[in-house]
This record gives sequence, C-alpha cells and structure tokens, in this order.
Amino acid sequence: MPKIITDVFGKPLRRVVNGHDGKPLILNPEEQAACDWSESQIRNRSGRRIGNALGFEIDITTMTAIARKIVQQSYYEIEPAEYLPIIAGQGAWSTNVETVREFVTGDSFESGITNLSQANARISEVDAAVDGVNLPIYNWNKRASWTIMQIQHAAKVGNWDYGEALQKARKKNYDLGIQRVAFLGANGFVNALSNCYGLLNLPNVYTDTTVFTAAGNVAISKMPLANLNTFASTLVSMYRVNCNRSAWPTDFYVPEDDFIAMGGSQFSPTFPIGTIGEILLKAFKSSVPNGKFGAIKPISYAMVSFSGGTLSNNAYVLLNKNDETLNMQLPVPYSTTVPNSLDNFQLQDVAYAQFTGVQALKPREIIYFNSGYSS
Repeated sequence: MPKIITDVFGKPLRRVVNGHDGKPLILNPEEQAACDWSESQIRNRSGRRIGNALGFEIDITTMTAIARKIVQQSYYEIEPAEYLPIIAGQGAWSTNVETVREFVTGDSFESGITNLSQANARISEVDAAVDGVNLPIYNWNKRASWTIMQIQHAAKVGNWDYGEALQKARKKNYDLGIQRVAFLGANGFVNALSNCYGLLNLPNVYTDTTVFTAAGNVAISKMPLANLNTFASTLVSMYRVNCNRSAWPTDFYVPEDDFIAMGGSQFSPTFPIGTIGEILLKAFKSSVPNGKFGAIKPISYAMVSFSGGTLSNNAYVLLNKNDETLNMQLPVPYSTTVPNSLDNFQLQDVAYAQFTGVQALKPREIIYFNSGYSS
C-alpha cells in the first residue's frame, strides 16, 4: 500500500510508492499531480473504480472474476408482422413490385333482365378491368470485417467472441431498420422518402379529425365518459362509411402510452366494472360481427416523441389487417456471404437484402384518427 505523507493539517504532501526494485520512491509535486490525474480517470465520483470506455482492454486484478454472461444492449423491439402482412421471398432481385387490382365494370344487375316477348332482345354484358400499383424495391447491404489480431485480443477476455458480436450487431441493425420502415417509412434516404412509407404515414389514407376534436383533443384514457360510451361504435360506423361498407375493421392501433393508461384506468370511477381498455375491446367486438375484430394493440412509433419527426400528432389506426388491404414485401430476406480473406489476416463478409415500404392496395379499408395532441 502506498504511504501518504501529510503536513500538520493532514494535507497530503508526497506519495511514496515502490519502485521496480521494491525500494520506496518519493514522487515530486509534478509526478504527484500526474499520478492523481491518472487515478481520477478510473474512479467515479463515489470513489469506486470504474472500467474503461468501449473496448476489450479492461483493467482487472488477480482478485477479479469475469462473469460468464455478457449483458446485451436493449432496444425498442416490436414485431411488424403482428401489425401488417409481410410477404417474403417474392420477386427477388427485381427493381419494383407491380400489383394488379381487378375491378368489375359494366351495367347494373337489372340491365340483365331480358324481355323474351320482344324480338331481338339485347343481352347485356359484364366486363372487368384492371390497374396496377407500383412499389419500388430497395437494395440493402453492409460489410463486417475483422482481423486475426482482433479475434485473438478479444479471445483473451475469455468469454467474448468478436466475430459473433459483429454478426449480431449487423443483424440487429437490419432488424431495427426494417422495423422502423414498417411503421414510419425510410428515414434520411432522399431517394426513398417520397416513395417508402410506413403503416402510420401512408399518403392515400383518409384521416379523420372530428372524433378526437369532439372529445377535446385528448388521449382515449383521458376522454369524458360521454365520449367513451360511444367511442367504439362511432369509429366502426365511420370506418364502414369510408370503405362503402365493403369491409369490417379487424384491429385498432393506439400510442403505447395511451394503451398503458387505458389498461390502468377504470371506465367508470363510480361503477368500477372494468378498465377503459377492457370495455373498449368488448365494444369493438360487439360492433363488428362474426368475431372479426381481433385486438387493440400498442405502438410506440405512434407517439410523436418516438416518431423521429415523422408525425405531428399521436396516431390512431383502424384497419382491416389483410394482405389485399396493405402489405410490406421482403423480396430477398436477410442473407450473408461466406467470410473470405485475401491475405489470411483480415476477413470480411457482406449481408444483403431487399425490402419495400408499406403499400395500401385498398386505402379505404384503413382510416387514421388525428388525435390533435402529442406525447
């Protein structure tokens, strides 16, 4: 242990340390200052020793045990396929996807009624027509490279595989990127921004502003009881009108903070018969026949604070979750090349994939509700 020499007031003067030959070595003031500064860099404010910054060179002592489990970084993760259909493996290595939509044309049903008493009675005809919806495909690739030296240095840590960590980091980068595109579209890629949309910002979907305005532009969990009593039926009625009564909604997506509050707030403070979330789910299921309504689900991306500037108000979505209504495509799912080396010292491989944004093939079967507030 170093011996601290102090004055009559107890203030340290010099530090005595052992030299390489084991003999006491008294530091001069400059050496003392340099020593104190170096030590301060590896201690936090409470005086406890802390580790280094990022890197696999970490200071330990002979009494240090290295934990077997490595703690992984946490992220916001949500499964896009639980919110919209994902089509994988179709149209690999194409530049765009063309989806054909079929329509029935021709005269009315009554025009087919034939008067057999007339000579040369005209027979009415039916016809069909098609159009196409074009969706760009985007190519993605990222390289991972490492050297024999880095692998050997990391191996001395004892429980960390540097090569495996690189593969995990790249796959996580892809997963989180596809996740964000699925809900908010491409971010920061100029050529994609005009065509690569997400579930929450499709350009050809109707947005209602009346429901939340009538309730004071507040979250569902904060709405007056009078508005809550008719909330589900009002939304379903608006949805049916919007799609010309050709479909029923199957899911309702809400901002995560409101979803949590709905689960912890009683529908009626006077008669605690269930939470707002429970009562609303029952109301939706009662308003939609044949058990077609599935669930109310939370999305953090639907909150302005978590949308990265994409949204101006918290978003609520009522839709028919069907691959003919909307979908996202992954023509080439995430794949990697075989690691290779030109000099047997540095190795590398490349991960690649193709993806699209979200397309609304039947935009009238989706409806947005502008909340008029942000969180």
